[in-house]
Amino acid sequence: MALSDTKLRNLKPRSERYQEADEGGLFIEVLPGGTKTFRLRYRMGGRGSKQEKVTLGDYPAYSLADARQWRDDCAALVERGVSPMALKRGDAIPDDVAVTVKERSQKFIDDWCIHVRKKIEAKEAESRAASTVKAFAERWFSEVAALSNSNPRNIRRILDKDLIPAIGDKQIADVTVTDVLAITDRIKARGADQMALQTRNVMKRLFAYAIARELTKFNPAAAVEAQFIATAKSRDVALTSDEVGRLLRAIYQSSMKRAHKLALHLLILCMVRKSELIEARWDEVDFDEGVWSIPGERMKKDRPHVVPLSRQAVAMFEELKGLSSGSDFIFPSRSSLKKPISHSTLNVAVRTLDLDVRDFVLHDFRRTASTLLHEAGFNSDWIEKCLAHETKGIRGVYNRAEYIGQRREMLQWWADFVDAQIEEGQKVIIGRFGKAYRAA
Repeated sequence: MALSDTKLRNLKPRSERYQEADEGGLFIEVLPGGTKTFRLRYRMGGRGSKQEKVTLGDYPAYSLADARQWRDDCAALVERGVSPMALKRGDAIPDDVAVTVKERSQKFIDDWCIHVRKKIEAKEAESRAASTVKAFAERWFSEVAALSNSNPRNIRRILDKDLIPAIGDKQIADVTVTDVLAITDRIKARGADQMALQTRNVMKRLFAYAIARELTKFNPAAAVEAQFIATAKSRDVALTSDEVGRLLRAIYQSSMKRAHKLALHLLILCMVRKSELIEARWDEVDFDEGVWSIPGERMKKDRPHVVPLSRQAVAMFEELKGLSSGSDFIFPSRSSLKKPISHSTLNVAVRTLDLDVRDFVLHDFRRTASTLLHEAGFNSDWIEKCLAHETKGIRGVYNRAEYIGQRREMLQWWADFVDAQIEEGQKVIIGRFGKAYRAA
């Protein structure tokens, strides 16, 4: 059977070389290493004469159509008494066929050169496109970053917001230290020094991978010392009042479940730990008294904790009552009403947000509330009691006050303050519970 492109593509190497024939003496030879080479058998003196072989070249550099055209050219030479092998060696061509052969051969050579040049140009264009920052960043994200990072959404946001728009069209090998500094300086101008540092770190990892893939020899981000961008901080994030507003607007404008929106809002208002909230039961909430009593076994220090509830918090719990489907838990799991949502549920919900605030974790809500309440001049003992922190030393031994009345007034002020940040500068619908507490 004659060869076909499909058959050629599917030829597999074996332990020994083997051949597959086409027509007119043309065949392909497959070597154990996988190389496929076009060759031609012919006889100069007809049947009974010695068989000769000549090689064209490898597939797919030479297509099947190229090989068949070459076979026909060789047949024309043989008819005129010219050996293709002799011609390949550079032997002299008889005068009576020289002109015909030269014209025929030159046309084949010219056509082949055009074909090869187009292939080379196409490969060069493909290579240039694959080695742009944008293309390589996508490759790095899918092959490395998205698999090895606990929060790939942050990296995705850095790539899309700051890296690709700035240098996405540049060749990865052409990126300079000046390019890196221009990106980090632009981020710092937004007042986000830590985000600038994170962006530099992402670029450093990206270019390290590019070096490993031999696309560049220089890491421009590694040449920029971290200390020249921002000082790396330990986990001490406290959101500003403006960031609190932007965060909650993003939460309420997102597509996450309503119960999760209210849970995140309650974490800010009640100043409790995430585990204390998500494992809360309805028998802990006293709607008449407006208090939430957390048993000691669910507290970090094994001591019961009472949270005076603001009007906003009471209204949220009332709405959550209707969303809990009769479960004993305030935030029941989607898979079973007999257990609460998992510890990662709210973290995952936050990761789905497109936030224009600093990187933070849910525990930072407590630090944020403490910081802003201290800045507002509230008594430190009240704040520490809201956080369920123990006062150390002699003072802690003698100070057993719960400050329920003072804490209730402070947490009401705090809930009103948070509302003001949500509504500052733009309107956002945060839900039914808003009407409930405004009517109170």
